Amino acid sequence: MDLLNNLALGFGVALSLQNLLYALMGALLGTLIGVLPGLGPVATIAMLLPSIYALDATPALIMLAGIYYGAQYGGSTTAILINVPGESASVVTAIDGYAMARRGRAGPALAAAGLGSFFAGSVATLIVAAFAPPLTELAFKFGPAEYFSLMVLGLIGAVVLASGSLVKAIGMIILGLLIGQINTDVISGVPRYSFDIPELTDGIGFVAIAMGVFGFGEIIMNLGRPAEHREVFTKDVKHLWPTKEDFLQAYPAVLRGTALGSILGVLPGGGALLSSFAAYTLEKKSRGRAGEWEFGKGNIRGIAGPESANNAGAQTSFIPMLTLGIPPNAVMALMVGAMTIKGIQPGPQVMTSNPQLFWGLIASMWIGNLMLIVLNLPLIGIWIKLLTVPYRFLYPAILAFCCIGLYTLNNNNFDVFMAALFGVIGVVFYKLGCEPAPLLLGFILGPMMEENLRRALLLSRGDWTTFVTRPLSAGLLLGALAMIVVVTLPSIKRKREEAFQEAD
Repeated sequence: MDLLNNLALGFGVALSLQNLLYALMGALLGTLIGVLPGLGPVATIAMLLPSIYALDATPALIMLAGIYYGAQYGGSTTAILINVPGESASVVTAIDGYAMARRGRAGPALAAAGLGSFFAGSVATLIVAAFAPPLTELAFKFGPAEYFSLMVLGLIGAVVLASGSLVKAIGMIILGLLIGQINTDVISGVPRYSFDIPELTDGIGFVAIAMGVFGFGEIIMNLGRPAEHREVFTKDVKHLWPTKEDFLQAYPAVLRGTALGSILGVLPGGGALLSSFAAYTLEKKSRGRAGEWEFGKGNIRGIAGPESANNAGAQTSFIPMLTLGIPPNAVMALMVGAMTIKGIQPGPQVMTSNPQLFWGLIASMWIGNLMLIVLNLPLIGIWIKLLTVPYRFLYPAILAFCCIGLYTLNNNNFDVFMAALFGVIGVVFYKLGCEPAPLLLGFILGPMMEENLRRALLLSRGDWTTFVTRPLSAGLLLGALAMIVVVTLPSIKRKREEAFQEAD
């Protein structure tokens, strides 16, 4: 009964005219960002952070959340039509989606992606509403030792669940932790690793790193790809509605993808990317119907499963961010930054001290998903027209908006130069095959880990056993140890590599 009352409160907030407009704006922007290759949700949310200063907290977070799950929808459009994923979670959608488009079935492929995403998003929103309150109650039992252990589990989870090489993921985490040490010590007030540069005494801006690595780095990499390799199927998008056979093939994949994405979205380092890769691997191992196409040659399950999973993963990744204040992925790290800008401390107290924000955001997810299904399928022609705009015209506009957003953060061109530097570093990461998301998680969690570590040791008078004598803390550290042991087992290691092999 409490759940229904809370949802009623949330819908009352989300259905106000102002919040509906910001949900629509977020959904539109997210779809646009997903459609345009070279600019993902991380860079976009980073770019728009300065604009939320003038907004109240609730409409600001509703808009940013809309951008996130809107980008999951939009990314599938470019993946299917031109074999260029609009954002990383759509990489596996391109494999079978593009193959279907080449056979003249781009319409059903886009419909399967849109309908699967809507179903998954709706189910995942109910999961968030159901599981957030009990988790919040649990979070109130957390002290500094428990928070430190939870962050250790989070960072190890980010390494274990990151795509690609484990060694590279560990390197990215450590680099993020080291960059996070550039700041002023909170206890002594002494600048650390600032090299007497005044701008570095407060640390490197999170937005500058996110926009540099994901925004500038992605743009530079896109400019290096030959435009003639992109074949846009603008004339083949007709008969959007899938056939009865398509529905029979796709619906089990949608159910499996929704379940898998809902679980993986909560895990640290998880979210949309991991969910879509895992769902594609699961579909390849699942028995299909007789007469369906092979995977890689246009199997509709290869679109429906990953698209459902990435949308479900995007929604459920809000659970640890809203209840514990711990971001499981780079986008949630930005949402933590947005809440901090609005003077809200992410964590269990949000639900009790600001229920309108908490439940309004959850209700807006369902409304946003409904808006996206209405926007995406009927307006597919508009999104296709955008794809025909030459990239040489798009990237200067994207860069200009990024630079304006960076400058307005502190009215200082230092942030622009830092983003440019991290853009070059981002290109190096892409060339070396390093996934940059663990770096951002290390950067955001590093200072929080240090603060909780020192606080726990102060409370225990320097006794390190406090981390293993407190049951919750010990349980979390055991979980981290178990993850390390499991991922080193040869059979698990091999399966992990197989799960991400399609990215290459």
